[in-house]
Parts: sequence; C-alpha cells; structure tokens
Amino acid sequence: MSAVMRSLEQVNTDLQEQKEKADDVDFKMITFSLGGKDYGVDIMNVKEIAKADKFTFVPNAASFVRGVYNLRGDIIPVIDLRTFFHLPNEKKLDGMENLLILHINDQVYGTIVDKIDKVIGINHEAIQPPHPIFGDINIKFISGVVEKQGDLYIILDVIRIFTVSDEDKGKRVGVAADTGEYFVPPPGSEQAYAQKAAADSAIGFIQESLAALRRFTVSTVNDRWLHNRFSQWSVGKSGESLQLRSASEADEFLAPFASPCSGEFWSESYAAAVKKVLPDYSSTNINVWNIGCSKGYETYSFACIIKSKYPNARIKIWANDNDIMAVSQAPNMTYELDEIPEYCRQYMVHGPSGYSFNPAIKDSIVFEYHDVTHENALPELDIILARDVVSFLPEGEQARIVADFSERLKNHGLVIMGRNEELTGILWQSAADDPVSAYLHNA
Repeated sequence: MSAVMRSLEQVNTDLQEQKEKADDVDFKMITFSLGGKDYGVDIMNVKEIAKADKFTFVPNAASFVRGVYNLRGDIIPVIDLRTFFHLPNEKKLDGMENLLILHINDQVYGTIVDKIDKVIGINHEAIQPPHPIFGDINIKFISGVVEKQGDLYIILDVIRIFTVSDEDKGKRVGVAADTGEYFVPPPGSEQAYAQKAAADSAIGFIQESLAALRRFTVSTVNDRWLHNRFSQWSVGKSGESLQLRSASEADEFLAPFASPCSGEFWSESYAAAVKKVLPDYSSTNINVWNIGCSKGYETYSFACIIKSKYPNARIKIWANDNDIMAVSQAPNMTYELDEIPEYCRQYMVHGPSGYSFNPAIKDSIVFEYHDVTHENALPELDIILARDVVSFLPEGEQARIVADFSERLKNHGLVIMGRNEELTGILWQSAADDPVSAYLHNA
C-alpha cells in the first residue's frame, strides 16, 4: 500500500511540476495560419501587423515577391509566404491582405499570411524539435513545434528565412534560402552596397557623437528621423565634414528634431491638432501623466485643451520634471495677456502681478520633481504626454519607459510623443499625423 501511495505522490509531483512550467511564460509568439495550418513567429521579430491591398510591382523579382509597400514612408519588400513555401494560395488581388511586418537584422519585411490570430505565451521548454511530419515546408525553416490548449503550432525560423548567406553578401539585396531567387532585383548592387556601407559608417559616428555631446540616443523611437535627417544634412558633405565635432554641430543636426512650441504655450494650430487626436472618453475621471513639464507651459496648454474636450470630467495631471528649479516655479507663474493664446484665456484670472490660471486648471495639476528613470506611484492612466523625452534617455531606459507606458495605460489609452518620435510594435496603433505623433495602446 505504501508503494502505491508513493507512486501516486510522485505522479502528483510530476503533474505539479508540469503545471508550474506551463504557467511560467518566457516565450511569446504571434500565431497565424498558412494553407490551413497554424504557425507562429517570435514576437520579438514582429514590428507590427497591418492590412494592405496595394503593392507596387517589381519587375524581374521572384515569384513569391508581391511587390513593395510604402509603410509610413519606408519602402519595404512584401513576400507572400504561401508562394514562398509552395502552399495553397488564394490571392486576394482586389482585397485586403493580412501582413506581418517583421524586423530581421535591421531590415524590415512585409509577409503575407492567410489569417493573423493572436499572441500566445508559452514556456520555451514546451517547444519540441521540428520534424517533417509537422508541416508542408522545408524543415530547415522550422525552429520548433509546440502544442497549446489542443492546437499544434509550427514555429518558423524567420531569421533563417530572411538571412543572406556569407557568399551572397555584397552581391544580392536578398535571396530566398531555398531557391536563390532575388527578393529585389540587384542591378548595380555592388556599388549600392559600398555606398550603403559608407553611409552606415557615417551614421554610426553621428550616433556616437549625439550620445556623447547631447545625450541623444538612437533607437526604434527615432531611427527613422535620424536616417531622414542624415540624408538631408549630408548633402554636399564628405569625409570628416560628415562627423559632429562639437556641441554646436550636434545642436545644428538636432535642430529640426524638436516638437512645435517647445518651452512656450502651444500655438492655436498645434493645440487644435492635439485636441483632434484626443479620444472620446466617456469616463468621469481623466488621469494624465506629463513627463518633462519644465516650467509648465506645455502642461497648462494641455490642461486647457483637456478641460475643453472633457468639460464635465474630473481631470488630474501629474506633471514631472527633473529640473527642480523649473518645476518649483511652474505653480506660481504669471503672464502678460499677449503671451496667452486665445484657447487658454477663458481659464485665466487677473491679479496684481499679471494673469494666472484659475483654480479649475491649477487644482487639476500636481507639479512634482521626478526623474523618469526612477519608479513613480501613479494610478491607471488615460493619457501620457511625453514629447521629446524618451530620445534623450539611454537605450535600456527607453525600452523600460516604453514598457512602463504600456503597463500604466488603460486599453485604448493615448501616448503623445515628440513630433519625430514613434512607438513600434503590435501594442501601439498610430492615431495621428504630423505635427502630432500619438499612439493608442492596444492591450
């Protein structure tokens, strides 16, 4: 009897250990279908998901290349994975296609799939080695197989699918690993690669100089702007003239980066553009976190806009800055009438020292000294205002603060970034066009 009891105890122990491993999620993947089977890719390689129906044809490209696509100014190749893997393919020539936008080795690709399903979290120990029986595609493109709630998922090795072999580097823009066909035709590619290598080297020096001279750190938040700015700034320059050798040169390079109305009341036009972006919240409480408030010009501008957008809501704004002198002056600032934009004037009162904001605005704002890289106890937020702040943090802190945004925001909460900053990934949906850079949070 005791042996039976020990056996049952061991079974219970094994089941408990399996359950604990299953509950320990350390790998997330985006799942989708191809040819009637379920697949997944590491979420870390997914930049975003999209739908599109217009691709620009590329002559002489491989059969699996549907063309190129304009992704908010970036021209990216679009690969039909169904054709690539020789799977059943019902092309929607006149309809919307489902796109997984992948980020592979500093390159961006669009991949067409049948249906994008959901995000699944698993423990990596549950992933089994690939076997030909699990799929209709070449086993070398499969990194593993996993079962989740009765469904079997084939995990694709997208790094291998899109990585060019050493012997092809400098010769091809991109090739299919199984056929050797071109992703994009390569005429003049050797010269193009040499030019690209020189530009990449110069941009590398620019990045190092900006970090050293002005603490501007290049990341996915501002990488698009940096490359566009470099293209403009480098015209007519070469060699050492491409380098930033002083703080004044760094300031010249960064001059177009700043958002409109920095350090002053927002203009009527910019205020109207921001107000247009604000969602139609039905809540009676609107909680806002304003990072980098300085002397409060931005905070007061935003407070007036929010008050006019949500007149019956209880509004609370936590305005933070690590400049203790500036943030301490903000609550007691007074102004001349000609300094104050029209949209703010209904919230002003006149006193012996000039005009100041009325209690309805002042009482809604808590100005506090705070370093954004440190923890801060805040309630669940509706809106985060962080213009031109994230780019001046170290890259690790940038990733942490963006993750903090995601944790603190309600579903469909709004983040307003700097004009030339962006949030990438499936959790963020662009909600505005220039001059406002804003993103809805999709939890």
